[in-house]
Amino acid sequence: MKKKIIYIVTIILSICVGAGGMIAVYHYLPPVENTNKTTKQVSITEENTIKSAVDKVYNAVVLVETYKNDKLVGTGTGFVYKKDDKNGYIITNHHVIEGGTAYKLKYISGIEVDAKLLGSDAYSDIAVLSTSKDSVMEVAEIGDSSKAQIGDTIFTVGSPLGEDYMGTVTKGILSGKDRTVTVSSDAGGYIMQVLQTDAAMNPGNSGGPLVNVNGEVIGVNSIKLVESEIEGMGFSIPIEIVMTSVNKLEKGEKVTRPLIGIEMSEIDNTYLLYKSGIIIDKSVTSGVVVVGVQKDTPASAASLEKGDVVAEIDGTKIDSVARLRYTLYKYSVGDKIKVKYYRGKDLKEVTVTLNKAS
Repeated sequence: MKKKIIYIVTIILSICVGAGGMIAVYHYLPPVENTNKTTKQVSITEENTIKSAVDKVYNAVVLVETYKNDKLVGTGTGFVYKKDDKNGYIITNHHVIEGGTAYKLKYISGIEVDAKLLGSDAYSDIAVLSTSKDSVMEVAEIGDSSKAQIGDTIFTVGSPLGEDYMGTVTKGILSGKDRTVTVSSDAGGYIMQVLQTDAAMNPGNSGGPLVNVNGEVIGVNSIKLVESEIEGMGFSIPIEIVMTSVNKLEKGEKVTRPLIGIEMSEIDNTYLLYKSGIIIDKSVTSGVVVVGVQKDTPASAASLEKGDVVAEIDGTKIDSVARLRYTLYKYSVGDKIKVKYYRGKDLKEVTVTLNKAS
C-alpha cells in the first residue's frame, strides 16, 4: 500500500512540474508570429565578362593534328585568319607541324577536315595551312599588339593536352611587351621577341590565338617557360611579326633573311675555341667569336677573319650568337651594316653589305 501511495504522489508531482514549465515558457517567451514566406527574383549582371569577345573568335579556332606515316605524332592549336573563294587559311606554329607528312583540323563544333601545309618557318615558328572554305565557320579578326597596354585583359583559346580539352579558354592580363627570350633549336640558339602573359598555357596551346577584349588576335602563342620555379609566364609572338611571315608562307614562298657568312661561337665556349685553334685576348670579355668565314659572302668581302670577335652591329652590343642572329635578322637583303669587332685587342670597324641567305 505504501508503494502505491508513493507511485501516485510521483505521478502527481510530475504533472505539476510539467504544467509549471509550460506556464513559465508561455509567460517569459514572446509569442510566435505567423509569417508569410516571400520569394524575390534576383538578376545577376556580370560587368567584366569576356563572353562577347570569346564568341567572336571561338569557332575560328581549330585543333591541329600532325601525322607521319598515318601515325599521330603531335597536336597543337591554330586559327582561321582568312578565307577566299576556295580555301580557308590557318595560322599555327612551325613546331606543331614539324616532321609531319599529313595534317587534320578539328573544329570546336566537331567538324573534322584534312589540311594542306602551304609553308612554315622555323625561326619565326610560324606555319600556314589551308583547308576547304566550306568547313570554315568563323574567321578571326586580326588586331594590333602595339596598341595593347600592360595590364590589359587578354585571353587564349586552345586545346591544351589535345582533343579532350578542345576549346579551353583561359583569361589573364598582358604582363609584358617587347620581351626577348632565347630559344634553342637544331640550328643553334636564337632570340624571339614576344608578348608576356599570365594566362594559363599548357602543351597543346601552341599555335593558338592571344586575344584582346575586342575579340581581336594580337599574338600567336608559341612557348612557355617550364622551369619548376617559374609559374604564370606564357609567351606569344606579336601578330605584326607573324603576318610578315604569313604573307610569304601563304604563297608557298620561303622567308628570306640576310646572310653575313660566318661560323660563330660563344666567347665562353673554351672547348670549341681550343679545338678551332683560337686564342682570345684576355682584355676581350664579350662578343661572338668568328670560327670560320665562308667564301664569297659579305664577311669575306669585308675581310673578317677567323678569330675576330664581333662586338657590335650598328651600335647594338652583341653578347651571344642568339643576339647576333636576332639583330641581323632585323635587316633586309642589300642593307649595309656597321660591324665593330676585335682583332686581338684592337677594336676595328667595317661596313658589311648583306646578301641573301640560301
